[in-house]
Amino acid sequence: MASRKRPIAWSIAGSDSGGGAGIQADLATFHDFGVHGCTVISAITAQNSFAVGHVSVTPRRTLAAQINALDSDLQADVIKLGMLASEDVVVMVGKYLETFSGFVVCDPVMVSTSGGELMPRGVCDVLIDKILPRADLITPNLSEAETLLNRTIESLEDVERAAADIVALGARSVMLTGGHLSARNDERHDYWTDGEEGFWLSGANIYTLNTHGTGCTLSSAIAAAVARGYGLPDAMVIAKAYVSQGLRMSVRLGSGPGPVGHIGWPQRVADLPSLSRRLPSLGQRPRFASCDGELGLYPVVDSAKWIARLLACGVKTIQLRVKELSGDALLHEVREAIALGRQHQARVFINDYWQLAVSEGAYGVHLGQEDLDTADIAAIADAGLRLGVSTHTYYEVARAHSIRPSYIAIGPVYFTSSKQMPWTPQGLPQLRRWVGMLSSEYTLTAIGGIDVKRAKDVLTTGVGSVAMISAITQAENPEAVVAELLSLHEQTK
Repeated sequence: MASRKRPIAWSIAGSDSGGGAGIQADLATFHDFGVHGCTVISAITAQNSFAVGHVSVTPRRTLAAQINALDSDLQADVIKLGMLASEDVVVMVGKYLETFSGFVVCDPVMVSTSGGELMPRGVCDVLIDKILPRADLITPNLSEAETLLNRTIESLEDVERAAADIVALGARSVMLTGGHLSARNDERHDYWTDGEEGFWLSGANIYTLNTHGTGCTLSSAIAAAVARGYGLPDAMVIAKAYVSQGLRMSVRLGSGPGPVGHIGWPQRVADLPSLSRRLPSLGQRPRFASCDGELGLYPVVDSAKWIARLLACGVKTIQLRVKELSGDALLHEVREAIALGRQHQARVFINDYWQLAVSEGAYGVHLGQEDLDTADIAAIADAGLRLGVSTHTYYEVARAHSIRPSYIAIGPVYFTSSKQMPWTPQGLPQLRRWVGMLSSEYTLTAIGGIDVKRAKDVLTTGVGSVAMISAITQAENPEAVVAELLSLHEQTK
């Protein structure tokens, strides 16, 4: 997922003499993400935690000299745009971006946290004309979005329309941040769209006045994550978690609002946003029942015959994943699998066929990400079934987090031939990171390319469960393999 070389990110933005926003916040963020930060100073501000006293816009010649110096030696993988405080600055930056092929995120800084104006009236129209068409992402807050659209945004219900209208102005995509709107369900909600797809990112409402630099930090974190090789949806999830962590760990340094903290890669599930295609309804989301402990060895098989064979070996968690049956044959297979689970007091999950799982009273159902679009999640929860969800990326983990499943499957850990996947294997370091972030709240299982030799290394991450397909079903002696794997799981408890 990460680049082989240390990636380079530019910040074209203003300097905050108080150190909490602008170039200073961007560099701190780049450092936390392992990205080399370069700067083009577009303005120098004299400010502290409670006021902006003076703004000096960088002369054209000085701005051009900075851009040329970097372009001749330290070319950017990504560029983050912040304060562009004059028409000349906007035009010059826009001209450079015409030949830049990398990712561009624009934080349209117009007013500081302390209330100081950072973009003169009239410059906004030039920004729309020169910058938005080249911005892969623009990240306005409420007041900035209102300025771009020249209208008020009254509520969360207005946000989707406003974001779509900003895309219509020329931006390739927009993430409209909702920190200035009322909280819902004690969460703050941001909305992203490219005009065709869209989703909400919802994070805990963190009670703090120390919000200086939130917009700068969010946009630079997105830029840094993209520079590290993450796709934009993943980068936005990571960045929102990073900002939530920074707000939670922020401290007041002066007389006004303190800066967002910069304390490294986000590591707590409390900071992980949930991701939904629709604005979350009022009221707390239900949570699925737990699996009453670690899943342990978790074979995934394609028939009730295999389930009978493996449950007889002592397996206590198993999944029926049938792809070739339908009608009465499928119903018979599901019923037999469920009956075997009851007979052996085992946890039998039915893959995909949630309607059958509900009607036949299964222990649980497992859904892939594509199934989340069509399954009736509420019906599964109301029936009292456990739910497992496949995940492969930060975007998908955040989406699973929104429905609070019984367990989360993480993969592929290694390359797998069991099914074609577009994702790069995550490897043990990323699996370890997931365990550190998620295990306090979720039961986890690792899947993808894991065989008997690799299982020990996988279990040393603390994941608690390994899901396997071909390593068991294609073994010469499946019973012997299962016995070895059960023993290995027992040793690493």
